[in-house]
Amino acid sequence: ALKANIASPTFTGVPAAPTATAGTNTTQVATTAFAKAAADAAGKVLQVVTDKIASTFSTSSQNVFVTTGQSLAITPSSTSSKILIMFSAKSVKTVAANTAIHIEVRRSGTTVTQGGYYTAQQAGNQTVPFGVIHTLDSPSTASEVTYEVFASEGGVAGTVSLNGPREITLMEIAG
Repeated sequence: ALKANIASPTFTGVPAAPTATAGTNTTQVATTAFAKAAADAAGKVLQVVTDKIASTFSTSSQNVFVTTGQSLAITPSSTSSKILIMFSAKSVKTVAANTAIHIEVRRSGTTVTQGGYYTAQQAGNQTVPFGVIHTLDSPSTASEVTYEVFASEGGVAGTVSLNGPREITLMEIAG
């Protein structure tokens, strides 16, 4: 029987090889089944969890982040998964000129995204739409991870508020 050269062999017919398990990252040969599975999975939304709170959160904790009491957990199905984090609030309120509200979303104490609003020279009692803070996080784990929302007041001393509804949504994206 004919045999292929060891260096740069040319295969004929329909050669077969074992299909590696998903997530394999080695120099072994990748079959078309492995490549198709990887392409089909990448970028897909695997799960969505959300937490919505109707109440308003207020703080006068100047330049010190405190928990808003809003957190959400998700368990990624793979260590290569990404988590799309989105936090929104109806509006923010500041009660004095030159006052700011700072928001952070943290995973296990580490800030993964942040945002805020600053009143500049406007008079007090400013209520403005807040919008959405979002980021793509790579927790590199298949264990449960918890994301928590923190806020602080900055600038001139006063009280700042995140007006409800406040919502945090976590989406697992296949990596």
